[in-house]
Amino acid sequence: QAQLAESGGGLVQAGGSLRLSCGFNGRAYRGYNMGWFRQPPGKEREFVAAIRWNGDDADYTDSVKGRFTMSRDKDGNMVFLQMNNLKPEDTAVYYCAPTIRRVPHLPGRSWGQGTQVTVSS
Repeated sequence: QAQLAESGGGLVQAGGSLRLSCGFNGRAYRGYNMGWFRQPPGKEREFVAAIRWNGDDADYTDSVKGRFTMSRDKDGNMVFLQMNNLKPEDTAVYYCAPTIRRVPHLPGRSWGQGTQVTVSS
């Protein structure tokens, strides 16, 4: 089964930055749009950002526009989420997944372990 492996989370103060990474088998996910989702404590998982399979454009939920930037590597094996000006409300476990219209699409696959982002005030 193709794996999704998130990393890069940590504890930062409000206003700080983190860069998340998600590694995956580029052949298994060839042609897929990829996205980031997050699950705050006690809440449901929500859409954060997505990028086209070729990396030519990205989509963001309103709460992170202007602060987060999604990208992917040239070989199609990783996606990234640069998070600037972090706020306490960004605290969540962050996950990556193939994405269709802001909805995760995981046929025959499971969520990765996610990476914890904690933002203190």
